[in-house]
Amino acid sequence: MSKTVPLAGVIGHPIAHSKSPRLHGGWLTDLGLRGHYIPMDVNPDDLATVLAALPKAGFKGVNVTLPLKEAALRLAKRATDRAARIGAANTLTFLPEGGFLADCTDGVGFVENLRSGCPGWSAASGPAAVFGGGGAARAVLEALIADGATEIRLTNRTRARADALADLFGGVVRVIDWKDAAQAAEGAATLVNTTSLGMAGQPPFDIPLEQAASDALATDIVYTPLETPFLKTACAAGFRTVDGLGMLIHQAIPGFEAWFGARPQITDATRARLLAP
Repeated sequence: MSKTVPLAGVIGHPIAHSKSPRLHGGWLTDLGLRGHYIPMDVNPDDLATVLAALPKAGFKGVNVTLPLKEAALRLAKRATDRAARIGAANTLTFLPEGGFLADCTDGVGFVENLRSGCPGWSAASGPAAVFGGGGAARAVLEALIADGATEIRLTNRTRARADALADLFGGVVRVIDWKDAAQAAEGAATLVNTTSLGMAGQPPFDIPLEQAASDALATDIVYTPLETPFLKTACAAGFRTVDGLGMLIHQAIPGFEAWFGARPQITDATRARLLAP
């Protein structure tokens, strides 16, 4: 390693809530690597200026969170195919010639979390039901299709957003009206919640799930709380469940490896760090 201490970080607005510094900092300690991972609150109006300055200060790259993901992609010198399909970036790597490569690893994190939490799972095993059509749903749909899904039922409170995603991802995605959302679960092998329903201050998640396949796998992209109302509903119906914390962990690996030159391992201690008060 060079004498320069590599720097990376996460940018967003706000950013104080992010668990990424704890995650990456723990990996640096585990691997005995020099380096620092720093949270930075960046106003959207200052994004271009900040991204141009960071490599001059020794930064190898940054993670990007809300509300900067789409703007970061537009500013990229190069972008991966999956970032272009999703329309957002969460992992930026600064290039030696200037500018940065934009990637979106949210979908990778989503799929790897399910594979790790439920060995043998595959998106090709049967229909998938995706609840919610926001930005996170884009990454989920892209990842499910890349993993072999042949039928995805998408339902969202605003029909127009779901229709736009179906147009983007093609015939694999079939939109179901929100009033008929229970139909999305019928015979589904994979159940995915990308909504905030059931969380504090939000309406309850009251969509019946019982008609899913008997061995269905249910997952939520939210990890606070670890067992969300959606996962409680799925567990009560007898389905396998995987919480959303692993998605955060797995999506971080490509960036860490690119910036610090080593691939981190996921252990019980990794989860414990993130769950600690």
